[in-house]
Amino acid sequence: MNFSRRNPIKIVINALSARQGGGQTYLVNLLEHLQEDAAIEVHVLAPKSLAVPENRRNIHRLRVSPPGENPFTRAIWEKIELPGILSKLRTDVLFCPGGIIATRVPSGCKTVTMFRNMIPFSAVQKQKYGFGYMRLRNALLKGAFLRSMQSADLVIFLSEYAKSVIEAETRKPIRKTVTIPHGISARFRKSSLQCNSAMPGWLPAEGYFLYASTLDYYKGQLEVVRAYRQLKQQRHTPEKLILAGPEYPEYGRLVREEVRKLRLEDDVLIPGTISYEDMAAVYRHATVNIFASECENCPNILIEALASGRPVLSSNCGPMPEIAGHAAEYFDPRSPAELAGKWVALLDDPPRMNKLAGDAEDQSRQYDWSTTAQRTWRAMQDLVDPTSP
Repeated sequence: MNFSRRNPIKIVINALSARQGGGQTYLVNLLEHLQEDAAIEVHVLAPKSLAVPENRRNIHRLRVSPPGENPFTRAIWEKIELPGILSKLRTDVLFCPGGIIATRVPSGCKTVTMFRNMIPFSAVQKQKYGFGYMRLRNALLKGAFLRSMQSADLVIFLSEYAKSVIEAETRKPIRKTVTIPHGISARFRKSSLQCNSAMPGWLPAEGYFLYASTLDYYKGQLEVVRAYRQLKQQRHTPEKLILAGPEYPEYGRLVREEVRKLRLEDDVLIPGTISYEDMAAVYRHATVNIFASECENCPNILIEALASGRPVLSSNCGPMPEIAGHAAEYFDPRSPAELAGKWVALLDDPPRMNKLAGDAEDQSRQYDWSTTAQRTWRAMQDLVDPTSP
């Protein structure tokens, strides 16, 4: 990445909301793939838990003391204190990947945000949480996201599907947009050492089907458990079902109750979060990887499952067909009967299993962190100096 501008472009990343999970993974990879000879100087405002690369001449952690985890006090700090920091640094671009721009920027400073959270824009999914904190939070987030996207100089979308959802909600066109999907680590690819490492000892010897995702209402684990019960009624299936990931407590309780109700306690395993070191091998040794979410933006878990080179059964809700293309078998995540039917048909068709496995790995090669980072830095650079090569 070569830039003709004599002085480096100064980009401040407000990553205070990136406290765990995918938000941190994205930023770590974005920063690690910034070339040291690029004419970009990045200043990162981040929680201590975010690993900012050290000893890099063009990446700096801002040594300031904003408020902690409370989003309201943090928003006040961003309105009152952050503008002065941006002015002092003579910032060219303020990048808010969390989706909300709560800061008045100095003259000449461009603003960039990213659309990541689809739940506030799904009436069906919001209602599943009932009345209370989560429904209020999602309502407030929807308004804040829309205001930020309408005011931003650039909005980064992670899928064309997500872009279409927002365009249907906005009253006037967004100034400028670009669609840049997330990448995945090479460790998840079938050819990697991590992916081909020995099967972790805690996994069932009989084999298993894997659904790795947060246990939450919109993820559909209840429907997957019901479909698995129908699968076992229709054919001899020794494989266990593994539902791996952190839990939204109320939904996790419902899933466990359903497992007990269907007498599947010996067949359905809920191990919690799997270590990052084991995850590639866990995908790779699954008989089938499942992804049953009804509401996504750019599902990294689906891409990781594809990269493992195993067959994938995927929800047919957007943007999953956009992400997986022809490399997955699709089902309606609201219909356990349809999933069970697709599941049985796939297991009884080994040639189809083998073809999907090969297609999955090929499809995953479209998603690479280096490409994601280069396109992202280029998009921000173009806001400041669109004439550069």
